[in-house]
Amino acid sequence: MNIDKKAYKKFATARATKTNSKKNCTKAFLFGGTICLIAQVLKDIYSIWQDEKTSSTLVSVTLIFITALLTGIGVFDRIAKHAGAGTLVPITGFANAVASPAVDSKGEGFVLGVGAKIFTIAGPVILYGTAAGVAYGGIYWVIKCITGA
Repeated sequence: MNIDKKAYKKFATARATKTNSKKNCTKAFLFGGTICLIAQVLKDIYSIWQDEKTSSTLVSVTLIFITALLTGIGVFDRIAKHAGAGTLVPITGFANAVASPAVDSKGEGFVLGVGAKIFTIAGPVILYGTAAGVAYGGIYWVIKCITGA
């Protein structure tokens, strides 16, 4: 079947699902804001017993644990279905990206399943994030050496 680009574009546009951007953005804002609010409440609670740096670390660990737990029992995906990008608040989205492949491949065993596939989604983020950090650190170091500051 040969079809020109204009006809294909018309065909694809007619069958594409329509999204309600205002509704989706509002839901993402509210869910993401709620996650951040929970994080702030946790930080305030942890700050009662710990110093600022330790309480911030405990909040990150708590959010990662809760996200991994909810991903493991299948709840996080149902929340994300409604929240959309709101669940991609960096730490929860990253925790889900690591835990999801592990849960999906657990039937293949711990080595060839979980071990081999756990970083399939998060691996590129780790790789390029680390490479960018090294590059920016190198640039910063060179500038500091040149300026003597």
